[in-house]
Amino acid sequence: MTDRYLMAPSAKATITVAALLLLAPCVQAQEVETSGNDRTPAGAGDFTLKVETGVAFPLSVPQSDIFDTGGGQTVKGLWALNPNWDLGPSATYTTLPTKSGQSEAGTAWTFGGSVRFKRSHSAPDNDPLGALSPWLDVDALYVATGDLSRPGFAAAVGVAVPIGRARAVWLGPFVRYFQILEGTRTGFDDNDAKILSLGLSLEVGSPVGREMAVRPFEAEPVPVADLPTVDTVSSPDRDADGTLDAVDHCPDVAGPTDNWGCRVYEKLIVKEDKLELKEKLYFAWDQAVLQDVSFPVLDEVVQALKDNKNFRVQVEGHTSSDGEPEHNQMLSEARAQAVLDYLAAHGVERERLGSKGFSSSVPIDTNDTVEGRENNRRVEFVVYFIILDKGTNQL
Repeated sequence: MTDRYLMAPSAKATITVAALLLLAPCVQAQEVETSGNDRTPAGAGDFTLKVETGVAFPLSVPQSDIFDTGGGQTVKGLWALNPNWDLGPSATYTTLPTKSGQSEAGTAWTFGGSVRFKRSHSAPDNDPLGALSPWLDVDALYVATGDLSRPGFAAAVGVAVPIGRARAVWLGPFVRYFQILEGTRTGFDDNDAKILSLGLSLEVGSPVGREMAVRPFEAEPVPVADLPTVDTVSSPDRDADGTLDAVDHCPDVAGPTDNWGCRVYEKLIVKEDKLELKEKLYFAWDQAVLQDVSFPVLDEVVQALKDNKNFRVQVEGHTSSDGEPEHNQMLSEARAQAVLDYLAAHGVERERLGSKGFSSSVPIDTNDTVEGRENNRRVEFVVYFIILDKGTNQL
């Protein structure tokens, strides 16, 4: 950094405008549904823009003899490999004023690649660490100081704190060590240049998703002795599973008597008036887009409907009282329709399906607590039976 030049005002303006243009579309995430303790992890390919601004101190001679405390800014574009690892390009501008004030400041431009390890941003809301995300990154760099170009590297540690429930914005302190590899140059000091930076990092990315589902529960088996007794002459057993049709919730598919004659499924329970899920459905934040973790649950719903051809279902979407009623009504309708479309796309006849959104009009719990509002955000499958013609086993 003994070769020095001033940064052009037009370059400063270009960096500032570019950063603002990248930040603008990312900060539009709306928070309509707010409570809940379960977060969905970041998907591979999710993008985060990270900006670090801080003060810079020269640590090595001759830089520490020539230059005073300065500053710098780093901009990184990071793509998620998984919830804990990010990878992407990095660019940094560092400037150190001279102690004498009579010559040009020392400047360095760096370009390279960065890899970051961090604590996942999808920690639950009631996490004892408050969803803090410590991180560590390492950069391999190409460094330009004046007309001279050399390799370099940097390493940093920091901690990020989410701003807002959507967790689209993170802010926190960092410490970065930056070293320029000088090499051997005739007539110049060949010691590596070492700089330490302290400051704040700001990152903006996709909101962290939250579930929209029925609450999990444990179903209690019904003792055989509690099943109603029915005259075998007037109520046949057409699936021959030992449960008479009059009390068989699934008269066309064999199942154990203690499960009301229905096949035992891993992720749902067939009840007389509904299919009740044991696991949650997940949607993208404030959208009617099903996330991949919901597919195994819905695949089992598809199988249950294929097993029981006499079932029609209405998919019902419900929200809590958080947010604007009009928005929640549209969201509940759109999410119910998204589930219907998934079932139809996987082989369930559309004429057997219906969907309806209820917004927050049919709560199953209080909206005065976090847990109650979480329970009220759900998707339900209400079952309607197709009436069979008397004397036939065909639909």
